[in-house]
Amino acid sequence: MKASEFVSEARIGKIGQRRSQATVGLHKFVDQDRDDRTYELNRVMMAAACTDGVTPPDMDGESWAGRYDIAAPYTPIEADMLKLAYKAVGSEYNDLNHGNLKSKELDSTNKRSPVTGFRGYPR
Repeated sequence: MKASEFVSEARIGKIGQRRSQATVGLHKFVDQDRDDRTYELNRVMMAAACTDGVTPPDMDGESWAGRYDIAAPYTPIEADMLKLAYKAVGSEYNDLNHGNLKSKELDSTNKRSPVTGFRGYPR
């Protein structure tokens, strides 16, 4: 038996008739630029979760982060380490918080529980 007889990846881009008959609902898709298949899969699955199969989902094709990688340093030392790492590998970066590493809850955040505490059993 030859390896090409049982290795299905030997025929790139083609699916055999036997495999096609044994596979139900097979779709093949790619993003417009043919760049990032993992990101495209994530966005397609999110859009599929937001629809009922009749109504198109109302969502952007790309998030605010888009195809960029995200790093979130907690301390100024970690921020400096990342800046040197970006420089070492030749990555471009954009500090979205302009050096501010303080996390703050929004004023609209509920700070008190809406649930009344248990006061014990009556005596």
